[in-house]
Amino acid sequence: MTKKNTDKKEEKEEKKEEKKEEKKTGDFSPKDIEENKAITFLSYLGVLALFPLLAKKESEFAQFHAKQGTVLFALWFLASYASGIIPAVGHSLILPVVSLAGVVFTIMGLVNVATGARKELPIIGEWAKKIKI
Repeated sequence: MTKKNTDKKEEKEEKKEEKKEEKKTGDFSPKDIEENKAITFLSYLGVLALFPLLAKKESEFAQFHAKQGTVLFALWFLASYASGIIPAVGHSLILPVVSLAGVVFTIMGLVNVATGARKELPIIGEWAKKIKI
């Protein structure tokens, strides 16, 4: 084989690897994920979502997860507050459901950060897209 053919094969292999990497991480760059993963974990820990949201404005990875975490926190807070207003039904029915949903969404978000994935959380993802910072 000639050198040109070998170079072309190598280029094709590199492109295949890049596409595999993109499928795993959505369209986040691997460098962005690596550099911002630690602070992005804060995105799903309540009010701490504000740290990556405000400190990492240049990171698409951190912004994506911080916006989802902020919406999750706001909805969880409001639903918990609302359950306190409706004492009988709120404490026995609404609060446990809201708490369970909040914990499940938090775990889903943290797994997405750990794997570098761009996966929208159900319901929350659509609202998070509307946040402009």
